[in-house]
Amino acid sequence: MWQPTRVEQDRLKKVAELEALGMDLYPARVQRTHTTAEALAAYQAAEAANAENPEEITVTVCGRIRRANIKGKVAFMHIEDEHGRLQLFFRINDVGAEAYEPIKQKLIEVDDFVQASGTMMRTKAGEISVRVQSYQLLAKSLSPLPVVKQRVDDDGNVIEYGEFSDVEMRYRQRYADLAVNRDVREVFKKRSKIIRAMRNFLDDEGFLEVETPILQPIYGGAAARPFTTFHNELQQELYLRISFELYLKRLLVGGYDAVYEIGRDFRNEGVSYKHNPEFTMMEFYKAYIDYKGVMEIVEQMTAFIAQEVNGSLKINYQGEDIDLTPPWPRITLRDAIIQYSGIDYMEYRTSEDLFEALRDIGDEIEPGLTWGRMIDHLLGKYVEPQLRQPTFIMDYPRDISPFAKQVTGDDFHVERFEWFIAGMEMGNAFTELNDPRDQEARFLEMKKLYADEDDEATPLDEDYLRAMRYGMPPSGGFGMGVDRFVMLLTNQRSIRDVLLYPHMRPEG
Repeated sequence: MWQPTRVEQDRLKKVAELEALGMDLYPARVQRTHTTAEALAAYQAAEAANAENPEEITVTVCGRIRRANIKGKVAFMHIEDEHGRLQLFFRINDVGAEAYEPIKQKLIEVDDFVQASGTMMRTKAGEISVRVQSYQLLAKSLSPLPVVKQRVDDDGNVIEYGEFSDVEMRYRQRYADLAVNRDVREVFKKRSKIIRAMRNFLDDEGFLEVETPILQPIYGGAAARPFTTFHNELQQELYLRISFELYLKRLLVGGYDAVYEIGRDFRNEGVSYKHNPEFTMMEFYKAYIDYKGVMEIVEQMTAFIAQEVNGSLKINYQGEDIDLTPPWPRITLRDAIIQYSGIDYMEYRTSEDLFEALRDIGDEIEPGLTWGRMIDHLLGKYVEPQLRQPTFIMDYPRDISPFAKQVTGDDFHVERFEWFIAGMEMGNAFTELNDPRDQEARFLEMKKLYADEDDEATPLDEDYLRAMRYGMPPSGGFGMGVDRFVMLLTNQRSIRDVLLYPHMRPEG
């Protein structure tokens, strides 16, 4: 239940006074002829055409009041919309004494939304403004927007304090965060540009954008724990998808050469600076290429998006210069682990031997992991943090890659790569397994290796196997976490800074 603060109680009193004057505080109709940016541009164009006597520009603008300075019979207010800020100049003689009274009494104030009509002008101070002839209150703010205050400590560091310096509060109240922080709004504008550029690239490359089910009777396509739900009418247990993969590859069976999807996945796992239970993925699958062909597409797509959005293939992420210019280094997983941990896992062919090798270098790894899971641990602990520039790590253990084709002549590795950058895994790709007999054997092998409740467990999908038996063309596929990619191109440290509504613990 809302318990108004002293400031909110004061605003409620102003609400009563405005209603007593007969003012509609939340009107149903709005008239806007110009955004703030359009109004400024129109007047600048008129000045450019005739500086001494510019054409009269009449506008109706709308926005939130961000600053107010009331001086007796005149008042100055800055309003803000998505496109910028603009000053409103009020005079009692222009709007009339009755209409000016709520402004004079400060009943209309900072944080309120207003509509103002008038002519464009320059004040004596030289600021382009609207000389208001009439105005209308559009929405009365009952609660003041939070503010962040700053001070500089003795070492010259900027310290934030005040009610909105708590980043957790900003995430919970994203609406307020956006309202007071233009930089935050710019991050999400750039996010939209990134996704649009991604679509444009894939569309131009001949990929078809499709949609696949979010509610699935069998989850698959990734190593993750699903969220479970229940369909009452059909009495059916369903899962929120953890990946698009198996549904997209069915479409290759159906005759499409290249498909992609950008959408939400859901994984019932931990929260960290690079993980959120609900996140955006992009996956594409293309017939008649292998994982090396996928590498080339990924390089080209990343370079295209960076150039479109940032205007350069060189970016700075958290103080580190990164060059996205193709081609990127390609290193086998085995060589990378040897380089950064000193362990050649091929010298330890059983999980017991590899476990002892890890203990010998002081690694407190938990017992009971499979051979492949221990190799993945080596990758995550020793290799991933070192990969700052874009790098492809390729050829992964078979038992953690159930949907990838085997490396020719190698019983242990499959044609899989992951893309790493800035110490983060950014994408995952395979030369897709298209032999239904081998795929069924992999499903059964995973069933033996992992318990049903294990995140690596991969349920046997009979319908997917049926699709494969009709014939699946040789193909390559790729999946990328869009949120992490946005982090990279917007220089944000946490995934929660690029999600409008990140998942949070219950308040309190």
